[in-house]
Amino acid sequence: MVRLRTAQACNLEYNDTMIEFDFEVLRNIGLTQQIVSQLAFLGQAAPGSRLMRITEVQRDCLHAHDGEQEHGLRALPGLTADLQLQGTSLAVGDWVVVELHEHGELWVSERLTPFTHLARRAGDGRRQALVSNVDTALLVMGLDHDYNLRRMERYLALVQASGVMGVVVLTKADIGTEVEARMAELHERLPRSVPVYAVDAHAAETAEDLAPWLGMGQTLVLLGSSGAGKSTLTNTLSQAGQKTGDVRRGDGRGRHTTTARSLHLCADGACIIDTPGLRTWRPDADAETLASTFEDIEALAVQCRFRDCQHLDEPGCAVREGISPDRLLNYHKLLREVRRGQQTPLERKAMQAKWKSIGKAGEQRSREKRRGF
Repeated sequence: MVRLRTAQACNLEYNDTMIEFDFEVLRNIGLTQQIVSQLAFLGQAAPGSRLMRITEVQRDCLHAHDGEQEHGLRALPGLTADLQLQGTSLAVGDWVVVELHEHGELWVSERLTPFTHLARRAGDGRRQALVSNVDTALLVMGLDHDYNLRRMERYLALVQASGVMGVVVLTKADIGTEVEARMAELHERLPRSVPVYAVDAHAAETAEDLAPWLGMGQTLVLLGSSGAGKSTLTNTLSQAGQKTGDVRRGDGRGRHTTTARSLHLCADGACIIDTPGLRTWRPDADAETLASTFEDIEALAVQCRFRDCQHLDEPGCAVREGISPDRLLNYHKLLREVRRGQQTPLERKAMQAKWKSIGKAGEQRSREKRRGF
């Protein structure tokens, strides 16, 4: 039975589940009817079980919020093992069922299936969970040495492939270089439907610019490299008091002042998830989904002479004629990474052996040429 406590003190019963929660209170940290509906399909829960949202993950130590205060807890070994079999793990933003055990210990017994989930692939192909249940990703990039158009295209494609809306936020507009030229470059390269803002992350006006995505129950995640201004932006939007740091003078690269993903509440009811700087972000999506995020390439592809055109060196390729070479190069690079990420360990070893053999053959031919054969 699910006991749903509202202002009208209504009760809703589903199966034999016994979970108590206050929808109006939890709505302030992002609870939706879509999440609540999953409770109908859970089995019997321990008496006193509660619904909470994960706010921080550090190895096997978790923090979760019940709408009123934050609690320290851990996941039951059985749940951890089940998630590992599914190739995932608990992430900041997850909604979980929490049991109270003896000695006052809190344990996560169930994870509700997230409606959106961002992850990345490690070098060995394993999936690493980033965040769950986010509506909007603020893609943060500094208008200094941090500016990298290819990286922004990558971030945008990856969040869109996961069903998350991407909003480009260029920080350091007050001290950046070539601000107008870079804004024009982004508007030209990125789809017109993608909002782009140049802001001073310290300025209170930034919250007004981003107000459409800061409404009650909305969840945002900030993604970008170290030193881009994510923690500063989090502080401006939520008064979170996140620690911030300076960038290096030589190359403008930042130091990792944020060491773990964490969720913070805004005055207007939105939730913001700050993240450590992303050094790399290998795609966790299938090739077809990722390709569909490059809307301009997809639109031109139907005009290619060959239906199975790969937009490489085929004659009559409309994509190569209409898309900048740099954007097309980035597109092909992402697709190659996707295909590598989908390989099994055996396929990966076979591919490594193949290229190792090709390399040895090339070295042998070079030696023969030097000897005059």
